[in-house]
Amino acid sequence: MSRELTRRLSQLYVGLALYGVSSAVLVRAGLGLEPWGVLHQGLSEKTGLTIGVVSIAVGAAVLLLWIPMRQRPGLGTVSNVVVIGVAMDGTLALVPEVHALGGRIPLLFAGIVLNGVATGLYIAARFGPGPRDGLMTGLHRVTGRSLRLVRTAIEVAVVATGFALGGSLGVGTVLYALAIGPLAQFFLRVFAVPAPGAGSTVVAARTPRGAIIPR
Repeated sequence: MSRELTRRLSQLYVGLALYGVSSAVLVRAGLGLEPWGVLHQGLSEKTGLTIGVVSIAVGAAVLLLWIPMRQRPGLGTVSNVVVIGVAMDGTLALVPEVHALGGRIPLLFAGIVLNGVATGLYIAARFGPGPRDGLMTGLHRVTGRSLRLVRTAIEVAVVATGFALGGSLGVGTVLYALAIGPLAQFFLRVFAVPAPGAGSTVVAARTPRGAIIPR
């Protein structure tokens, strides 16, 4: 196995695991989750399943929507479905609930920053988009609508549905939406892996406003 492939695989799975950890930290902060996290938590409240199991189930369901859009999953896509949910449930089992606001605020910021680190690691590994991002890019290609419009429509629908089901929507959701683009852009550059035969590193093709996030 080449050194480059070893690095890319390491980045893929460390990034996915950290993404699950960061999502769990946001749950423990209790000040609002990332858009898909709101949906996962709402479904978890209604079904009694753990939020990690719900994340896996939703990821698998979204992946099925790729079929009519003729999207092709990669190793990162399939791994995304399982690893993030497992890491999330594992972290929630280890990290106790925090009730004091003085502890929840640092957790919120730590979760958002860690999510940006995880995003940079995972996407820079170049093993394919997450199932939710594939849905976004697939709809963009099929409908001809702008990537920004498609992503906004999906996330508004996801947040609204999750909130209606009892998911946590709050200041953390807003801060996440504002911060994740710039953070992802920065860490994509930090963790970029040189493309074979290229003299420069490869970073995501999206700007912060359209940054692809591995969910």
